[in-house]
Amino acid sequence: MNISLVGRHIELSDAIKDHLMHSIDTLTKYHLDLISVNAVASANERKKGVTIEFTINVAGKNTIVITQRDDDLYAAIDIAIDRAQKALRRLHDRLSDHKNEGLNEAKLAASNSIDLHAATEAMEDEIVPAEPILFKPQEVAEILEKLKESGKVFEVFYDIDGKMRVLYKRSDGRFGLY
Repeated sequence: MNISLVGRHIELSDAIKDHLMHSIDTLTKYHLDLISVNAVASANERKKGVTIEFTINVAGKNTIVITQRDDDLYAAIDIAIDRAQKALRRLHDRLSDHKNEGLNEAKLAASNSIDLHAATEAMEDEIVPAEPILFKPQEVAEILEKLKESGKVFEVFYDIDGKMRVLYKRSDGRFGLY
């Protein structure tokens, strides 16, 4: 990163240069590819104050220009650096949006590793043909004994009269017949 410090109608002392350099170093925390940062401090006698202008060149992105005017040069530098950090943070967040990051890569990986046709077939309900079992009429007592032995909750059967019946275990431990 190239850094240039310029003073127009004002002399930059070592303390001001150190403050500027330290402030500019804080801009690197966003891990953006900063090409150059130009800081121009100028004094204006008519407007009674100082102006600091930061021009930040980010690789592959637009140039960020921050201009701040104040009576005190140190205050102007601090306010301008805060504004620059806010602009860089927004740029960084826009570039590395965590909600969308990796979504396209995940879709690509999923589509490469999974056969979509096989996956859709696996998700469909599978119908297995079975041969019908012919039910002979049974006594309720026989079905009651089977139900007690098997641990099932209910049993469907045809009774002696040829009606389809359901014998089920109730929650109170007794049995019901439908």
